[in-house]
This record gives sequence, structure tokens and C-alpha cells, in this order.
Amino acid sequence: MARMPKEHLEARRRQILDAARHCFIRNGFHATSMQDVLTEADLSAGAVYRYFKSKDDIIAATAAEALAEVASAFEADDGARPPDLDNIVDLVLEVERPPLSGSQESAQLLVQVWSEALRSPSLRTQLKEVMTEARGVVGGLVARHQQRGLLPADAPAEHVADVLMALVDGFLVRRAVYGHADSAAFRNGMRTLMSAPAQAAR
Repeated sequence: MARMPKEHLEARRRQILDAARHCFIRNGFHATSMQDVLTEADLSAGAVYRYFKSKDDIIAATAAEALAEVASAFEADDGARPPDLDNIVDLVLEVERPPLSGSQESAQLLVQVWSEALRSPSLRTQLKEVMTEARGVVGGLVARHQQRGLLPADAPAEHVADVLMALVDGFLVRRAVYGHADSAAFRNGMRTLMSAPAQAAR
């Protein structure tokens, strides 16, 4: 049998994952059958099983891609001057980049990944690694702003990072469940809270 070109193999794998993603968004991970994926991809069972041994393998690959998209939004900035204060919000909620602020479908898939992590120890470990890296990047930016006097220095930077990221998690759940969620309005609300003067201790 002639060996298939690498480009063909990658394109076929992409076809399967795109089909699975559509099924998972529509029906959820566990209500989707392999036959659903085969039908969506318009491929035979043999063609799909050449790339993935089971539906769990497809779920793992889909989840890995979703987490890679999240991780890419938290790339460290090694510049000498930290981004402006507003850009900390932009880092954790990039209005133009999915899945953090993409379509309802992207948010639904990410929420499913979180849910699947409760069942899958390996996925839970992978998710923790991604979020630990993200927390380090955001915490580093918060610390640099604290050093410049742009944020109060009386709270550990990682605590502030946790709050920012938890707010974004909540935004994604709202988008997944309710559909429309205004990224710009949410970002403006976060900026307002971050810029509010601290109340004097009584």
C-alpha cells in the first residue's frame, strides 16, 4: 500500500477533529457516539480508527486543542516595561481571540473540558498545568504593576491573578449557558473595579 503524504494524514486528522468538535458542542461529550462522529465527518469507521482508537482518544485530543488555545492567550511578555494597567484585563480576556471571548460554541466546549477534567485524572493534570502557567504570567504582570505603584501592594500578586482569572471563568460560563455576553462591557466593568480607590480602614 502506498504511503499517504503527511499533508493528507494531517488533513484527515483535522477533518475528524473538526467533525467531533461540532458533535461535542451540539450534544456534549458523552451523548456523542462514534457513529455520530463518523456521520459528521462522512468517513468510514476504518478511516477514523486509523487515527483514534476510541472516542475517549478523540475527546482527549479535542480537549488538548482547547487548552492549547487558552495557553496561547497567556504568553509571557518579557518587555522591559509592563503593559498598561488595562492590558492586564486584555491578557485574561482578549476580545478578539477565541476561546476566551469567542463564540458561544467555543465557550460551551471549554466548559465541557472543565467538566471532563472531573472525570479524567490525566486531563485534570493537563488543565492544572495550563492554569498554573497562566497564573504565573498574570501574577507576574500584577507584581510589576505593584512595583510601579499602579496597584496596591498589600495583596499577594498571585491572589489578584486568581481573582482576575476566576472572573473570566465566570464570564465564559455565562456565555456558554446564556449565549450572548458582551466582552467589551465585561472588560469595562473589570477595569472600573480595578481602578476603584481602596476604602480607608475604619
